[in-house]
Amino acid sequence: MSNPSMTLFYSATSPFVRKVMVLLHETGQVGRVQLQEVQLSPTSPNSAVLQNNPAGKIPALRLADGSVLHDSRVILDYLDRQHVGEPLIPHDGPARWRRLTLASLADAVLDAAVLIRYETFLRPEEKRWDQWQAAQQEKIERALQQFEDEAIAELTSHFDIAAISLACALGYLDLRQPELNWRERYPQLARWYADISERPSMQATVPPA
Repeated sequence: MSNPSMTLFYSATSPFVRKVMVLLHETGQVGRVQLQEVQLSPTSPNSAVLQNNPAGKIPALRLADGSVLHDSRVILDYLDRQHVGEPLIPHDGPARWRRLTLASLADAVLDAAVLIRYETFLRPEEKRWDQWQAAQQEKIERALQQFEDEAIAELTSHFDIAAISLACALGYLDLRQPELNWRERYPQLARWYADISERPSMQATVPPA
């Protein structure tokens, strides 16, 4: 096997990184990517990540020519065009916009959950803003309700960008907000998630507790 041609800057607990890793497993590209683990916080950037990536976010993917892609959505789109199997992001037409819109809604869950994590774990307790935190939590609930009410059939039909994004979002809620008990309120999502959690790509990318 040839040496990896790309480097992925990652953290095993990042749900945005997990999306990329799941796609790599699903499309048979794991061997093409070397993993470089980095630890980040909003106040502690990493110098290696900052090179050609001034936002300093992960995941970041350094290509063979030295250029760097960042933002998980960009990386996912790039990697999905590097394999010969069925695309996980439709290339055109209404299906593309629908699946990307569902993926965006799942990312909204992740964004809110990560912000709650920062607020409750990094910010001193006396400086926390309960109303702001509650508003983030409401975003999560609204998004999950829409998936429950309107998207179960679509999620079940294809394990693609929309399903990957939501699966990683639900996994992150289990990791960081186990007290949320989202399964009680969204039983169809719970059954769907139980099924897709058995996929090898999901099993291989479970974040450390």
